[in-house]
Amino acid sequence: MSQNLYFPVRIFFVPIFKYPELLLYQYLAQFYGLSVIKYMKRITRGILILFTIVLLVQCTDKTAENKTGGNKGKPSVKRDKSAISFRFDSTKNLIDTLKKNNDIARIVAAVNRTDYRHLLNMDTIVVPDDLSKTVENYLPFPLQVPYLKDVDKIVYFSYPSQSFAAYEFGELVYTGQTNMGSKAHPTPPQLYFTNWKAEETVSTFNDEWELRWNFNIENKEGIGWHQYELPGYPASHSCLRMTERDAKYMYEWADQWKLKGTDNVIAKGIPAIVFGAYNFDGPKPWLQIVSNPKALEISAAAIENETATYLNEIVKEQKNRLQQKSVN
Repeated sequence: MSQNLYFPVRIFFVPIFKYPELLLYQYLAQFYGLSVIKYMKRITRGILILFTIVLLVQCTDKTAENKTGGNKGKPSVKRDKSAISFRFDSTKNLIDTLKKNNDIARIVAAVNRTDYRHLLNMDTIVVPDDLSKTVENYLPFPLQVPYLKDVDKIVYFSYPSQSFAAYEFGELVYTGQTNMGSKAHPTPPQLYFTNWKAEETVSTFNDEWELRWNFNIENKEGIGWHQYELPGYPASHSCLRMTERDAKYMYEWADQWKLKGTDNVIAKGIPAIVFGAYNFDGPKPWLQIVSNPKALEISAAAIENETATYLNEIVKEQKNRLQQKSVN
């Protein structure tokens, strides 16, 4: 039987590449009781049937993905962070490098949870010994969270580490530093959903404060992320401050809510989770990474723990959001 299966395959493919063998295989095929043409028809029919089955399976998987919003594609490739050590150094020693190299300046500013202007005015800063990696290697969020494989978009803000991270189907797509609510005006740790956005707006606390790339996540309280100065510690009136580069990226990346009329919300935006507590009376937490580079690391299990309470609501709102998108 194995010979009967072997010869049809050879008969179908060999004539394309080895014409002298055609007569030999035709003879062998006839010896087994079928003509070359019949063998080729059988093989062609089998290939068409197989192709149809594969196509149907793919379409079925795609339909399921569209209904749930889950990621039914190829499994993600495991990604690992680079091992990096840190040291204290004087800003004066690095001032020329920081002014000449934007990538290095971005990394050092992120490590110190500040922006470029404030960085240059600091005396002692935390500096990575290796400045050749991408910024996510210097910040605490994990590169992958398998628990989020069915969540299309979500963003996290860590109060203790003053950093944020955006994920798509469990894969980290963007991360950066943030300065959150001050001791007097803390940002409430909870689940939010993105609402409206504006390239430029003014603060509800002070109309002289201009906020660029603002994305609101709590309409009544006026909480949102936006570009504003980052002094290197929680200093805002409950908002989530970012550098202009980060705020602009997040402004384009996240989805707004969908309204019917002017005040009827028919679909919320993407979920945003603020978690953890900040010790306002202690030293800056990121100073610990000089003695322990993993001191602020956030594990995938920790993200799962922070998300589990809200997962049902997140999935429900995601389905609704995707359905509303498909209507358009």
